[in-house]
Amino acid sequence: MRRADIERLLPAVYQHAAGPGGVLFALLDVMEGLHAPVEARLGAVEDLFAPYRAPDAFLPYLLGWLAVDHVGRSLPPGRQRDLAARAGDLARVRGTAAGLCALLETLTGVAGFVVDEPADRPFHIVVRIPEAARDQSYLIRLAVEAEKPAAVTAELADS
Repeated sequence: MRRADIERLLPAVYQHAAGPGGVLFALLDVMEGLHAPVEARLGAVEDLFAPYRAPDAFLPYLLGWLAVDHVGRSLPPGRQRDLAARAGDLARVRGTAAGLCALLETLTGVAGFVVDEPADRPFHIVVRIPEAARDQSYLIRLAVEAEKPAAVTAELADS
């Protein structure tokens, strides 16, 4: 709040005493300075919820609100931002082969995942990992186990 706005909230007798050079005048200046950082944050509060503008320290909270923190916790900030930005689209296709592929592509930054459903093994999927993502097999396994339907078994294989 600006000093003048704070002054208007005071009773008339205090407003009269808040002239330049007085103690109350100085106190109101200090109050304005104390409010400035909070007002600046509130003025830009939408940045907290925009994945590509949120501070790095806020990303874990944002991922939690979007219910993707279980797979995005260990990612670098850039990938966390991508995951937060795509969370709505990923939620719409969650539980499908296309949804799992989209999630894995977002987590690893590598395209080309394939989910096969062998005809001879019902309730089983084979996730084929592209060559460029093989070094991220731990993350891929974690994501597959977390996101596949509960009644389905899964295995990872090279493309």
